[in-house]
Amino acid sequence: MAETVWKNNPVCRQLGIDYPVLQGGMAWVADAELAAAVSNAGGLGLIAAMNSNGEQLRVQIRRAKELTDRPFGVNLMLMSPYIDEAVKVVCEEHVGIVTTGAGNPAKYMDQLTAAGVKVICVVASVALAVMAERMGAVAVVAEGCESGGHVGETTTMALVPQVVDAVTIPVIAAGGIADGRGMAAAFLLGAVAVQMGTRFLTATECNVHENYKAKVIAAKDHDTIVTGRTLGHPVRALKNAMTREFDRLEKDPNTTQEQLEAMGAGALRRAAVEGDVKNGSCMCGQIAGLVKTEDSCETIVHGICEDAVRLLRRNPFSASEV
Repeated sequence: MAETVWKNNPVCRQLGIDYPVLQGGMAWVADAELAAAVSNAGGLGLIAAMNSNGEQLRVQIRRAKELTDRPFGVNLMLMSPYIDEAVKVVCEEHVGIVTTGAGNPAKYMDQLTAAGVKVICVVASVALAVMAERMGAVAVVAEGCESGGHVGETTTMALVPQVVDAVTIPVIAAGGIADGRGMAAAFLLGAVAVQMGTRFLTATECNVHENYKAKVIAAKDHDTIVTGRTLGHPVRALKNAMTREFDRLEKDPNTTQEQLEAMGAGALRRAAVEGDVKNGSCMCGQIAGLVKTEDSCETIVHGICEDAVRLLRRNPFSASEV
């Protein structure tokens, strides 16, 4: 299937992958093992640079190279205090692809492109997508507010077609996608690939704490909440004692910004690494209610693509890339 159905897909051709599926660069979750497993399955795995310093990131990159000979990338969090180091290491280690988020990549575009790195920008608005194309991005990930972690305000259904109409580079859809139905819908909106985060949280090869996985699998459609809007960086996570208290304090006019920031500091690590799913932040998307099993990355990637092809071929208005 990979060699025939997707051979003309622009993202597959551009990135050297078999299936138009990217794995989200989730902090404390997207490590070398997960990235390599997704890449070995024919998609594009991503290592989350998050707040790692340069040498910590280098270790992860070299570990991924040991585990796969397929293309993989690094997600650069532009607000990281170590972003200069991360960009330098990506170039030194000849990583071919990066995705960027949480900031403006303009400062680093010349450095990355000179090193042969293909830059894909994660965007939450049409304006950001247009800016990314002007800066030299090879594609954009249009991420709707259904996604987990840091979110914008526009839904995937509304955002993707508007971004498609505004840019000429390939558009990758993200937010609220976990199966072939979501992928098929994204293609009909004009996207040519998808990025998934929550679905890969429960992958067999994902090293996130088992408590975190279990909470995602047990989630229902109404079990996520967005907090942090008053801080300027809203975050979607599963409801628990921590997020409910954060939400309560955020609505209290007597709560200071410093108190909220202190409460959120280290919350994701508590959940993802330590397994404290009551007092940590279990970031995931609204689609968590659809994720009910722990499967291998190969099963996830191949399954979603096979289902999407079946659905698109059934539809007379199928995307031309399929």
